[in-house]
Amino acid sequence: MAPFPNKIQGLWFEEFEPGKTLITTGRTVSEADIVNFAGLSGDFNQLHVNEEYGKQTIFEKRVAHGLLVLSMAVGLLVQTGLLKDTMGAFREISKWKFRLPVFIGDTIHVVLKILESRTVPMLEGGLVVLGLDVVNQKDEVVMNGNFHLFMLSDPAGR
Repeated sequence: MAPFPNKIQGLWFEEFEPGKTLITTGRTVSEADIVNFAGLSGDFNQLHVNEEYGKQTIFEKRVAHGLLVLSMAVGLLVQTGLLKDTMGAFREISKWKFRLPVFIGDTIHVVLKILESRTVPMLEGGLVVLGLDVVNQKDEVVMNGNFHLFMLSDPAGR
């Protein structure tokens, strides 16, 4: 995989070349993550918060909230520094699919690929579409789809 440059500043629109890829660091989903997300979101679905209930489901245990895992994927993307001070707006999530359950103790990471970029000169930047695969420790894609971002142009015009 072609690595991104290692720098403190995020990438400007002009640096998002379709075809480039990046793999984030990993993060293990904990019980505290699930409990905190349930409290924050108000989603106390028994599948997420009741171990005995989970045992009676096809999963045989509790499952992490899909939106929790999606939020963690966003966090892993942000931690790369790719968007630091260069993202103008998060525009859209498209074609997102929740493919496999994520359980307490699973470790996820994100495989990101730049799918396309389109200049929007009147906004001094452009639209970038990132394809994301959220992958567990077994190398299984648990969810995937596209993030559409508005990225700022390099003010130095490089």
